[in-house]
Order: sequence, then structure tokens, then C-alpha cells
Amino acid sequence: MQDLDEKGESETRSLPGIDNLSLSRRLLTWGVELRGIHPVSVEDRTEKQFSKIFFIWLSANTSILTFSTGTLGPVAFGLGLRDACLTILFFNLLCAAPPAYFSTWGPKLGLRQMCASRYTFGYYGVMVPSLLSLVSGIGFCILNSILGGQALASVGNISWTVGIVIIAVISFVVSFCGLKVLSWYERLAWIPVLLVFLVAVGVGGENFVNTPAAAPATASQILTFGATIAGFTLTWAAFGADYTAYFHPSVSSLRVFSYSYLGLNIPIITLQCLGAAAAISAPSVPDWDAGYAGGNVGGLVDGMLHPVGGFGKFLMVLLSLSVTASNAPTIYSLSIGFQTLVPPLVVVPRYVFSAFATAVIIPLSIVGQHKFYSALSNFLGVIGYWAGAWVSALFVEHLYFRKGNFANYEIRHWNVPSKLPLGAAALGASALSFALVIPSMSQVWYTGPIGRRTGDIGFEFALVVTALLYIPLRHLEKHWRGV
Repeated sequence: MQDLDEKGESETRSLPGIDNLSLSRRLLTWGVELRGIHPVSVEDRTEKQFSKIFFIWLSANTSILTFSTGTLGPVAFGLGLRDACLTILFFNLLCAAPPAYFSTWGPKLGLRQMCASRYTFGYYGVMVPSLLSLVSGIGFCILNSILGGQALASVGNISWTVGIVIIAVISFVVSFCGLKVLSWYERLAWIPVLLVFLVAVGVGGENFVNTPAAAPATASQILTFGATIAGFTLTWAAFGADYTAYFHPSVSSLRVFSYSYLGLNIPIITLQCLGAAAAISAPSVPDWDAGYAGGNVGGLVDGMLHPVGGFGKFLMVLLSLSVTASNAPTIYSLSIGFQTLVPPLVVVPRYVFSAFATAVIIPLSIVGQHKFYSALSNFLGVIGYWAGAWVSALFVEHLYFRKGNFANYEIRHWNVPSKLPLGAAALGASALSFALVIPSMSQVWYTGPIGRRTGDIGFEFALVVTALLYIPLRHLEKHWRGV
């Protein structure tokens, strides 16, 4: 059985623009992956350790950012613990399904996720969701880097800025190497983070018991927090197939889906609920409250670990490094996404874009480091809208127009614009859905007339309206264009 590193020589031969005799070949001998959006041939889809996708999703979401998202329920939306946890549970069970489902596409098509989206949005039309996924991914990396920097700074005499740079550089190194190193790293990265939270709960569990009573939650509070949860979880769908494109095509789709669905939900639901409980309890625990001043989530966890003394500082270092397990796969996908956004860049080795993405993430993280909570709430609330429309269009195209049959995708046309859909139907349906999405928004900076009455249901409208509009528009597109 070939493993990922055993395909290096054939990979360099198959990728245009790669100099086989210079830097690229040397990097391949070190295990660095060069392939970007070029399809992985059936012969090269040889990976049979299918549990790797479980650990990628598990480690990517076993992080302090997941914990922080849970704190928004009580802090930003005024929910009590029960209502926050129920919202976290049900919205994640729904929103984890698309990224888990799209993970099953990689073994069957050998395409990365945004490249596979060309079969719905077209060669040029896919540039729009590609740009939005890049912005979303960079946004997540910025939030992770800020949190990791805060946590690292809480341990010793270093600034948040220095902590941010350390986190970003570690994430870059892992993503630079490619999927082989990334898979190895993600298989292990969740373990120390689990230790941190087990100790935090073990020494502070008694403080979770008598949480303050909360007023009954309104539908508006629940739906608006739910939109935030959707923004966190659903946007992983844009990267779903990126990590499974080397899987052997014989693998059961149910097996890949199950690994992915569990790998997403286990850490997200657990840590978000823990974050909600900690935020509610913080005012009644002096150490927690002092650490949490100014919305410093790293300080909150540091306060939870105070009873273990110096060992708590060591645990905080482990926790700060947890965000690298989330940033690394995101930067890996960003390095691929640049090539669907600007197709001529397909001749540039993938690892170059890992460096470029990191160069963008570091200064933006430093600039935004003191506005974390407002940035987190606003960012997660907004990105769910585009992701809902994009997911809906792909679902309808695959399940209705292509009958759920991967044989109906002509892989050899992946980079032939005239053989792909125009993309007008997908873009049109997505854009028109915002006629209802915008009035249904409920954000700090804007609340529409529907959202004012119901809470934020823009994400739900994006899903439903795009699907309803895409069917007639795609029929018209096929009739006119023939593809």
C-alpha cells in the first residue's frame, strides 16, 4: 500500500510548474506535500487509515476557541445554563451534518472541497464562495491566534503580541508540511487539551453546582445564539473533502460520515457547554472573575487552574498551543483555496500559500487582539449566512440533479470552464435568498424587521430559500447551456 509520502515522485511529475530538480523535490524528500487543487487520481487514493478524519476534526475542535464560543450563550445572549446547553446540542447536531457529509466526497471524487464546488457554482462562479471561505478561515485563525496568545501571555512575562506570533508560526509549520504531517499531529494534539480541561473541571467542579438562576429564555435569544453556533460549525463544510481526498475510494461513505460527525460533535458540544457553565459561574468565584476581566477567556481558564499552582501554568501552555491544532488544518485548506479563487495560481506549490496566509493572519491578529469578544460574536453570526446558501446549493445539485451519484461528475473537466455549469443558478439562488436573510438578521450592528420579532433566522432562510430557488434556476441554466 502506498502512503502519502510514497507518492512524492509521481506528484511532482503530475503538477505543472513544479521544478523536479530543485527546491520542490528536496521538500518532497522531507515529506512536504505539494499538491493543491489538482485531482487525486484513483491510483493515488491509497490511504486506508480512515480514522484519520476523526482525529482531524477532533483535534481541530478540542480548543479554547470552542470553549470561548460556548461562553457567548450567557455573556452575549443572556441565556441560562440549561437553555445555552440545549441550544448548543441541537444546533450542532444539525450543523455538523454538512461538513461530515462533504467529507465523504473526497474518496469518491479525489477533489478538494472548493474544487468540487465548481460542479455547482462553475469555474468562475466558485470564486465567490472561495473568497468567502478564505475570509472565514482567516477569521477563525485570527480568533484562535488571539486566544492562544492570551493564554500563553497569562503564563509568563510575554505580551499578547508575542504569544500570537508563536501560535501562528507553529500553525504555519504544520500546515506547510501538508496532509501527512497534519494527520500525524492531529492524531495526538487533542490529548493534552483533554488533560487541561479534565484538571480544570476536577479542581473547580464544585463551583459549577450552584449556578445563578436565569430568566426564561426567549425564542429570539435562542435563535440568535443558534445562528452563532451555526457560524462556528457549519463553515467547516467548506473544507470537508480537503482532508479525505487521498482516502481509498472503496471506503464506505457511512464510515467516513460517522467518523467526521462524531469527531465534530464530541469536542464541540462538550467544550461549548463547559464554556457556558464557566462563564455563568465566574462572577461567584473570585479567581475566575479576576481572570475573566475584560473578556479574557485565557485568564478565565487560568483562574480555574489556580488551585493546582505551578502545574496550572504548565497546563496553560498546553492549552495555548491547542489552537495550533485548529489553525493548522485551516491554513492547509486556505493554501488550497487560493487556487480556486485565482485559477492561474494552480502552478504555484501549495506550501507557498501557507506562508502567505500566515503573513496575513499575524498582523490582523495583533490589530484585533483587544476586541476579541465583539469580533467573535459578530464574526460567527455573519459567516453562517453565506455558508447556509452555499451548502444548500451543493446539496440540491448533488442529490437532485446528479441523483447522488458520483459517477455523474466528469473529473477530467475539473478545470474546463465550458464543460462545467455556468454557476449563474447557484449564485443567483444564493444572492436572491438574501432578500429574506437580511430582514431576518439580528446582529449587534443591524437587526432586520423579521429578526427583531423572531431572533436571527437568517441562516435558516439561507438554507431553505436557496434550495427552493436553485431548482428552477438550474433547470433554466441546463436548458440554455446544456451543462
